[in-house]
Amino acid sequence: MIDLMSPKRLCATGVVASIAVLGLATTSATQTASVPDFTGDNVAWSGIGGGEFITVPGGPAPVTQDPRYARVANAQARITGEQPNYRISDVGNPNLQQWAREVMQKDNEEVHAGKIAFSPRSTCSPGGVPGFILMGGGMTHFLQTDDQVVMIHDGDAQMRRIYLNVPHGENPAPSWYGESVGHYEGDTLVVDTIGLNDRSFIDAYRTPHTEKLHVTERWRLTDGGDVLEVRVTVTDPGTFHLPWQAIRRYQRETMPFEEIICAENNEQLYGDLMPVADRFDF
Repeated sequence: MIDLMSPKRLCATGVVASIAVLGLATTSATQTASVPDFTGDNVAWSGIGGGEFITVPGGPAPVTQDPRYARVANAQARITGEQPNYRISDVGNPNLQQWAREVMQKDNEEVHAGKIAFSPRSTCSPGGVPGFILMGGGMTHFLQTDDQVVMIHDGDAQMRRIYLNVPHGENPAPSWYGESVGHYEGDTLVVDTIGLNDRSFIDAYRTPHTEKLHVTERWRLTDGGDVLEVRVTVTDPGTFHLPWQAIRRYQRETMPFEEIICAENNEQLYGDLMPVADRFDF
């Protein structure tokens, strides 16, 4: 499957998203009443909780903030006047395998020393899965047809495609967003993703993963349709001792799809991930 969001094509994401919008029909009237509709007139979904997973009780937890260091997000800083800072991962999470713990500890030390902490939005790189659902700085929009669901985050037009009612291909080539197939179970969209490369992160704490990563998502509407909830199951025997689950919620908003370009002035943030032309076009 072609990865539309490879680094070589990041500069064309706005065009890709436009093609996707023009090329897909609205939700088919032939779908049953129980199938959830995540679309609508200028419907957009805004993440609740500032890019954090909600822990599901009773099982291994996702990586969270190191309790020794208070996290001050930009939104909080605007209210309180505090100095905003970057996330510092809790490498004491017992579900992390040793190699991942060491990588994250080194990253923490570099951030303490002044490094700008990596995030997909700040470096114009794809969010991966499940990192896509935690991306901030914009809204998530949905396009639904009988045979696919397209999720577009308007920040840099990051896009995922979920093909409905089809099996996975044999040995899909690793890519940023992998191969996602899905189906509806009553009022829930179930998405299964494999074939992910190891270049993205699991979350906003820069948790790494291997190509063994397998992600299942269950998307459903709650609160009378005003809240969109996704329960994520993450399995990666190369990174975690056990599979773990987490929840992410979004608030329904009225917002047209906007073109938010991520390009200039980001060379200071991991310039090796920024596509830069080596000559003039004309």
